[in-house]
Amino acid sequence: MELTQHLWKEQEWALLRSFTFSTFMKAIDFVNEVAALSEQQHHHPNIHIDYTCVRLSLSTHDDGNIVTAKDHQLATAIDLLYQKHCL
Repeated sequence: MELTQHLWKEQEWALLRSFTFSTFMKAIDFVNEVAALSEQQHHHPNIHIDYTCVRLSLSTHDDGNIVTAKDHQLATAIDLLYQKHCL
């Protein structure tokens, strides 16, 4: 979980992180992978796409919109997806 703590900011009861890509289609491919991962974990982020920048916000709605272990687990998995896209 150390990776998540350094790359994601906890702000206003959510984990936040922005990801930048070289093209719009690479950003969309990443979002599609995040969507599939989120479905697997039954835990869904708020997603904002601004051309080549993807901003994600994670909080656990079932627990009152706070940051829980579920958010940290998903954040770590998303970080691994992003690393794959950067290779």
